[in-house]
Amino acid sequence: MLTLMRSSSVKFLFLIFLLLFLFLTDVVIGGVSIPISEVLGNLFSKSESTLHTILWQFRLPKAITCVLAGASLACSGLLMQTLFRNPLAGPDVLGLSSGASLAVGILVLLGRGFDFTFNEWSLAFAAGGGGILVLLLMLGIARSVRDNASLLIIGLMLAAATSSIMSVMQFVSRAEDLQFYVLWTMGSVGNTGWNEIGVIAIISVVGVNISLLLLKPLNSWLLGENYARSLGVNVDRSRLWIVIAAGLMTGAITAFCGPIAFVGLAVPHLARLVMQTTNHKILLPTVICGGAILLLFCDFISQLMSDTQALPLNALTSLIGAPVVIWQVMKFKKVSV
Repeated sequence: MLTLMRSSSVKFLFLIFLLLFLFLTDVVIGGVSIPISEVLGNLFSKSESTLHTILWQFRLPKAITCVLAGASLACSGLLMQTLFRNPLAGPDVLGLSSGASLAVGILVLLGRGFDFTFNEWSLAFAAGGGGILVLLLMLGIARSVRDNASLLIIGLMLAAATSSIMSVMQFVSRAEDLQFYVLWTMGSVGNTGWNEIGVIAIISVVGVNISLLLLKPLNSWLLGENYARSLGVNVDRSRLWIVIAAGLMTGAITAFCGPIAFVGLAVPHLARLVMQTTNHKILLPTVICGGAILLLFCDFISQLMSDTQALPLNALTSLIGAPVVIWQVMKFKKVSV
């Protein structure tokens, strides 16, 4: 046990170093490269230079958003996989991302028909409102449904229903509105300012703190609901708080960054592979750090592959996440090739 803890500490320190390195790299690299000396010199100065503006208005907000979004989605994914004991469960399994996407779709695809003008905050409020409505619905269902499998199926059916509604709205919408909506669904971390980051940070901290308070129930859930009850865990209350924590973090990130795929699904598996443990006292900090690393890496690659504009974030996260999902299906279903 002592050897495992020592090995995990060394690995976690390496992840922290990698996180700091990628954060600095993401700030330095872009359409305009900023030398590290200029970054350090402009961090605490009140200069009105172009580099200072680029650093404080674009690079730092984007990098911080990557850290918050990656950490929140990865933490939500771990909570969902543990609750449902399903390696393919992700943060959108409760239908929150679909609810947020439906609300934004109504605003973008139908709102312009009523001459409604919108901006980043109106999109965030619409996505947040849609996510909150689905979360409240799922909380009510979670209080009455005692079976995790049923809760999972209901969440998937809600997602399917909202997708069907979206298909109808896309069919009758205007081409320019449809293009704007499609771009939003690709995910982006470059549209947030300091006010939006403050909101994301508050919700993310609340969600992570709830997760930390649930470490014992989460470890108990690994062996099933009956085992958790035998250890004195209030399974109904812990299930409710797990749904709340995952819902808050997923909803906040979807509201301000759009639906970002595969981060919450892939990172928990990568964390288990690296740490060689299922203990949430080790896994939870690891997935928080790993999610931030993955999104910073994807954002860095998107900057390198295009000089004029960043590539869609979901395209890169899917390229990394899809092989992880395939590996999990082959591992657990013992598929032979």
